[in-house]
Amino acid sequence: MRKTKREVTLFESLVPIVLLIILLSLNVVLFDDTLEGANQVVLMTAAALAGIIGFRIGFTWSDMRAQIVKTIGSAMPAILILLLIGALSGTWLISGVVPALIYYGLDILHPKIFLFAAVVIAGIVSLATGSSWSTIATIGVALLGIGDAMGFDKAVVAGAIISGAYFGDKMSPLSDTTNLAPAVAGTDLFTHIKYMTYTTTPSMTITLIIFLIMGFSATPADTAVRISEVQSAISGTFNINIWLFLVPVILFVVIIKKMPPLPALSVGVLLGAVAAVVFQPQIITSVSGVNGNYAKASYVGVMHAIYGSTSIKTPNPSMNDLFSTGGMGGMLQTIWLILSAMVFGGIMEATGMLRKITLSILKLVKKDASLITSTAISSVFFNITASDQYISIVVPGEMYKEAFEDRGLKPEVLSRTLEDAGTVTSVLVPWNTGGATQARVLGVPTLSYLPYAFFNIISPLMTVFFAYMNIKIRRFKKK
Repeated sequence: MRKTKREVTLFESLVPIVLLIILLSLNVVLFDDTLEGANQVVLMTAAALAGIIGFRIGFTWSDMRAQIVKTIGSAMPAILILLLIGALSGTWLISGVVPALIYYGLDILHPKIFLFAAVVIAGIVSLATGSSWSTIATIGVALLGIGDAMGFDKAVVAGAIISGAYFGDKMSPLSDTTNLAPAVAGTDLFTHIKYMTYTTTPSMTITLIIFLIMGFSATPADTAVRISEVQSAISGTFNINIWLFLVPVILFVVIIKKMPPLPALSVGVLLGAVAAVVFQPQIITSVSGVNGNYAKASYVGVMHAIYGSTSIKTPNPSMNDLFSTGGMGGMLQTIWLILSAMVFGGIMEATGMLRKITLSILKLVKKDASLITSTAISSVFFNITASDQYISIVVPGEMYKEAFEDRGLKPEVLSRTLEDAGTVTSVLVPWNTGGATQARVLGVPTLSYLPYAFFNIISPLMTVFFAYMNIKIRRFKKK
């Protein structure tokens, strides 16, 4: 017979979370690359424990499975985008697009202002496109290569790129999260964006100052020699010309024209493939292993770059890491991680454990500042547990909306808090869709770039600071 469901207790809700934290911490100590499978197994183990607790309180497997399927469904667009980003990285490598961006970027960007410029460039592109993921996968990869050529730590450069990309994503009217947050909170898009400038401007200003100081104090002494060696290696391997810039320009135009991410990235993949066939016959021949039949070599080479691992050897062996990509196949471990996280999050949500933890926090709320802080903490919490930035906006938004109304706080206060704490922190969690994706795309572990993603760290702290200092907290006028 079907058991009668009872409400889960706070202790029961916290048990899977505690196990997850302990085992993930152990993975960090024992494994060099937790993305290879250790974190996935831990998430599934924690999900199994949550499922056992769910059975004990009366939930059936069908109840939990339905939510798992729903949660995985919400992550499916991210998974498909991830596969296309893998394909894009492959065709943009063999076409010479990324090498060309690195080559000319080394001429334009001075090492002392490079980190500052990386934040600004990523921010502008992301603001124009509304997509941090597309920005990081395209111009971000090129900026990482430029920074590496200049001798900067990849983790520092990745932190600068991510800071800029998520600033643009957060403030762009074309961004899905920027539209989602006000929709959940009950305000309009441009009221939301204007209100976010109060916390976002100081967060980005502090970020830019930090990277400017780092650039002036940490530039390697042999930069000029290193840059010359890298440019020589690039020009000796690829046919570098200005026409290659048509590929990213066309892609950014179609994104700005509001073409959805999946077809837009597909256009980018196709353009990269065409550019490879036209401009890089020697690369096509090398990658395909086919001689004497260029039509066959083109098909095989492009196909391999889209789905498989590609590594271009240059005259400078130390630069070869810059010109390697895993294609779609290289994204499968990340997809495995996302699916594992979705299973855990789905069971936690289906059994009411996530809601129980959040409602317990709400009981402690006594003032407006503590309500805003609780909302910010909950958004971060859902990024850690549910592993998806959309859930970190929607669930806390729905749960705290009435509390904000009861306290006379305008809906833009809620929407800003959701973005300040939800959107930008997803990339700081290794098993979140954001963190897992950017770690794979940039080739830098999440926990390595985390300390340098200053904007993403400062943003939730800034919204809490504004709350406790009662700065620009909008309220309805008392009648």
